[in-house]
Amino acid sequence: MKDEHEYRVEVEWVGNRGTGTSGYREYGRELLIRAEGKAELEGSADPTFHGDRDRWNPEELLVTALAQCHMLSYLHMAVKAGVVVTAYRDEATGTMKQEGLGGAFTEVTLHPVVTVQDASMVDAAMAAHAEAYKVCFIARSVNFPVHHEPVIEVAG
Repeated sequence: MKDEHEYRVEVEWVGNRGTGTSGYREYGRELLIRAEGKAELEGSADPTFHGDRDRWNPEELLVTALAQCHMLSYLHMAVKAGVVVTAYRDEATGTMKQEGLGGAFTEVTLHPVVTVQDASMVDAAMAAHAEAYKVCFIARSVNFPVHHEPVIEVAG
């Protein structure tokens, strides 16, 4: 396995309303996100920053990346621990503090609800979250805390 991986995406601004960036309120924040062989995503700014609420914004995509990375890492760790996961969902939240024109995320909290096959797996299922955090590339790449508030349920 390679030690270094490269990821390519194309981001195209499609918000020119005819006058380009002639003024702050004169252009749209709409954009398209593409990667080879994948469905196109429609993006924009957060509505607070004059974006389209019907399109994905970068802040949502960052929280999504953290939740998705944790889930995929978790499922791997569950297999290693002998935990049979039958369902997984997460309603992740992120907090960003605006400072002038910029800002930064201050934290993200993941709220995974994991359903396991048997009650004997609950402790190992809970422990697998800590192991998943250690190997999640995205969580290890950000400079703010990523909290976990997991709930483990038993199928049936």
